[in-house]
Amino acid sequence: MKLNAIERGDGQETVVFLHGLFGRARNLGFLQREAAQTFRTIALDLRNHGDSPHGPVSYAAMAQDVLETLDDLGVDSFSVVGHSMGGKVAMMLALAEPDRVVRLMVADMAPARTQQGHGDMIARLDAITFPPDLTRSGALDLLEPVTGSRAVAELMAQNVHLDGTPGWAIGFDDITHGIRLIEDWPEIQAIPYEGPALFLRGGNSDYVRPEHHPLIMALFPHARIQTLEGAGHWLHAEQPRPFIAEMMAFLNEPANSSD
Repeated sequence: MKLNAIERGDGQETVVFLHGLFGRARNLGFLQREAAQTFRTIALDLRNHGDSPHGPVSYAAMAQDVLETLDDLGVDSFSVVGHSMGGKVAMMLALAEPDRVVRLMVADMAPARTQQGHGDMIARLDAITFPPDLTRSGALDLLEPVTGSRAVAELMAQNVHLDGTPGWAIGFDDITHGIRLIEDWPEIQAIPYEGPALFLRGGNSDYVRPEHHPLIMALFPHARIQTLEGAGHWLHAEQPRPFIAEMMAFLNEPANSSD
């Protein structure tokens, strides 16, 4: 499956950006613009998100989508930065194609099952009836009680189309059917990824817990696990400048610096 891509920069090395659940490539635009000063950058809409095609969910399929899209764009080797669900896709890429992934950066995610209650939220989202005269402010008013915050409602509203018959513009049914797989981590027999890896967690988030550290190190033995204080799960949005500083320092390291 070929994914929608946003490209910036023309450096010799390529950095790929992968968003989280219900996000899209342009959500990571401020990170991409910073990296594009040095690198060729590609931000992707993962399947069922943004302007990419829809289809059944699995991390193997999502990783294959990324590889097919990069092949089409003529990208052989690349570093990858992934947040949340996109972090799991990034991990799968590193494990499946270690010779192609130069560096791996994962934002607030571990190779483990996350039990964050998205299934309950999705069931409530599925029950929403969008009126024919829906406006953006009206969509926010419908979404905020379900999501629990205006900020998350703003994120979700970008996935609703208002033209014609208002409704979901994304592969909502495929996401609904695959949410357990999205929250899970597949049982895979993989050779550990020996390249440099940075796992940056939010200090106020419980997505990456101490019991996850051995799981990370087993699959990514050269990983550094660092904490960005004063940030939750959306650490790149809550602490953008510190996040960018960590990201750029990591991306500019020599590829063998973890040895």
